[in-house]
Amino acid sequence: MTRLSVNINKIATLRNARGGNIPDVTKAAIDCQRFGAQGITVHPRPDERHIRYNDVRDIKKIVKTEFNIEGYPSKSFNELVLSVLPDQVTLVPDQPGAITSNQGWDTVSRQSFLSDIVAMFQSYGIRTSLFTGTDVRYIEHAAKTGTNRIELYTEPYARDYPKDRELAVEPFVRAAVLAGELGLGLNAGHDLNLDNLKFFNDKVPGLLEVSIGHALISDALYYGLENTIQLYLRQLE
Repeated sequence: MTRLSVNINKIATLRNARGGNIPDVTKAAIDCQRFGAQGITVHPRPDERHIRYNDVRDIKKIVKTEFNIEGYPSKSFNELVLSVLPDQVTLVPDQPGAITSNQGWDTVSRQSFLSDIVAMFQSYGIRTSLFTGTDVRYIEHAAKTGTNRIELYTEPYARDYPKDRELAVEPFVRAAVLAGELGLGLNAGHDLNLDNLKFFNDKVPGLLEVSIGHALISDALYYGLENTIQLYLRQLE
């Protein structure tokens, strides 16, 4: 069964909009685990507009499932990750002001840079994953960095799914097959939801983990967090 990692950034966004500690981000992480999530994902950004660096440290203390930290490998991000030692670090090519992750790495031009970062994190026993598109070149060069996994950027799939789901998933199937041939573990994330997740999971071979935040937290407003996590888990069976 593909693992579900819940990204709790949006809960932090809601808290920060009002100030104080409601909703409690750490309690949300505890509850997501209790309700069946097999991982917790956070993506701290330099401006701390949602998850703050202190949140990451607090969440580390209570996570009993997998802890995944996403982000651009800046000096401050790297220091945070090494101080926390999560199970997995997912490296994304976000610029500081990016609203959300909207592209994968150019692993051709950034291969040397990424190789050094991957090696550093792995030396501390942290599994590494690179956020990539489905371009064959980028997946092949991701493998050359020594990364353990790639995370496929699935916004193009989600965008095209309503028009032609077979055509939308086709490049991701090819990318998954190539990743397997190269010995890369496979994660996926971005805009996966209750409408498109099951089809993606059924079609894409070797999928180990999906990271879902915005859609899942939005659904929880209607269905409740516990029920929503169960709904997503059923799509992954």
